[in-house]
Amino acid sequence: MRALISVSDKRGIVEFAKSLKELGWDIIATGGTMTKLREAGIEVINISDVTGFPEICDGRVKTLHPKVHGGLLGRRDLADHMAQLEANGIETIEMVCVNLYPFEATIAKEGVTLEDAVENIDIGGPSMLRSAAKNFRDVTVVCDPDDYEKVLAELRANGHTEYETRFKLSAKAYTHTAEYDSHIATYMRKQAGLDEKLFLAFDAVQSLRYGENPHQEAMFYRAEEEVPFSVAYAKQLGGKELSYNNIQDANAALQLVREFDSPFCLGLKHMNPCGAAIGETIKEAWEKTYEADKVSIYGGIVAMNRPLDAETAKLLKPIFLEIVMAPKFEPEALEVLASKKNLRLLEVNMEKSDKKQKQYVGVTGGLLVQDADLECKEITEEMCVTEVKPTAEQLVDLNFGWKVVKHVKSNAIVVVKNGATAGVGAGQMNRVGSAHIALEEAKAAGLTEGLVLASDGFLPFDDTVELASKYGVTAIVQPGGSIRDEDAIKKANEKGITMLFTGMRHFKH
Repeated sequence: MRALISVSDKRGIVEFAKSLKELGWDIIATGGTMTKLREAGIEVINISDVTGFPEICDGRVKTLHPKVHGGLLGRRDLADHMAQLEANGIETIEMVCVNLYPFEATIAKEGVTLEDAVENIDIGGPSMLRSAAKNFRDVTVVCDPDDYEKVLAELRANGHTEYETRFKLSAKAYTHTAEYDSHIATYMRKQAGLDEKLFLAFDAVQSLRYGENPHQEAMFYRAEEEVPFSVAYAKQLGGKELSYNNIQDANAALQLVREFDSPFCLGLKHMNPCGAAIGETIKEAWEKTYEADKVSIYGGIVAMNRPLDAETAKLLKPIFLEIVMAPKFEPEALEVLASKKNLRLLEVNMEKSDKKQKQYVGVTGGLLVQDADLECKEITEEMCVTEVKPTAEQLVDLNFGWKVVKHVKSNAIVVVKNGATAGVGAGQMNRVGSAHIALEEAKAAGLTEGLVLASDGFLPFDDTVELASKYGVTAIVQPGGSIRDEDAIKKANEKGITMLFTGMRHFKH
């Protein structure tokens, strides 16, 4: 029995090869793998002794040979195949243990050149994996060090691997080469300026009990590259499994959390904030968030951008919540919440990054791809388009409202006072409808003076300004850009409202 070993990822390879030798296997190896195994005292056959041909072109050509691929692809159950192997002096190879040159790691390096990338495109490795995987009835193919123990256990127990194991390892090998080729194709097409294809690779996190509704099956996958503010890479510290809707809501909450540097907290239901606030401490931010909407937070999600301490945890404990997310949970806070067995506690990486990200949205039979909306302009006095100019206090609330409204379903209106939401109007078919909802919420909370209003899109008429003036709004921030901007400005001047145009909209459909 012969095994051909050629690996870039050398984790556990010495122990694996030693165990194979103890089971009576002969080891064929190449280049650096051969050197490492020999240094460990393992008897190894040089690939050149098998092929009768030296490695050439700086190792680019070493395993691309009939004595390798014939030994892998020849079917043991076909007499003519075996006769052809014998006639050509080819011995069978029963196992391939190969993983590939680190192409993805190479192109991730700063300043990598096209030449560096090309030199890390593996040719022989994928060829051996594909040959072995194709002939899985007779050949065991291993591309993942995590599978070494399972393979060895079956060899020790039976003298061979099981058919089902070989079949699964074959599928895994094809996945490995497919992912590898997709990275190469994506990189090379980017260098060549081509965008006619899109390859995406995601790894399974978990199967979900169901999707949005109980009759829908669902799975949760994550991207290969970890990014901050990601529920896919969050560490769950307690509570039951996440559901499909939990994941959607948690993701929406995290995108809003990333907007703030000062202590910030929000409550969220159905992918819209139901309360949000900044404070001197995270405890103060939570208290203001809760006061903003004590009703809607029931069964919702809480997210914050500071570690959760015991004092704040005690305030959260009496409320029925689905998820609490923070960059860290103090041990005392975990102890406080430990009795809430179903409450999901997620520790999330909240280190900010300037790296661009793509957003993917599925549509029936297709996929929309766009740059993630990570920009948010600072609201300054220079953006004012009215006679009345904003005060320093208003600018704080205008900035707060602008960041929050960006993450509310369009048409979106957010009303703010003292660094906290006073009302949120989301997803209505016209903007004045959203404004009416948000303003009525503020009125119900007894907030009728000195309010700030933020709109994710321009105000197409002066009706929203007229309505806002009746509810105590004194400042409005909106993108501007309507052919009737002058109507809104005129109405604001008439009502003594300061209005600022950002020149950037934030629709969220």
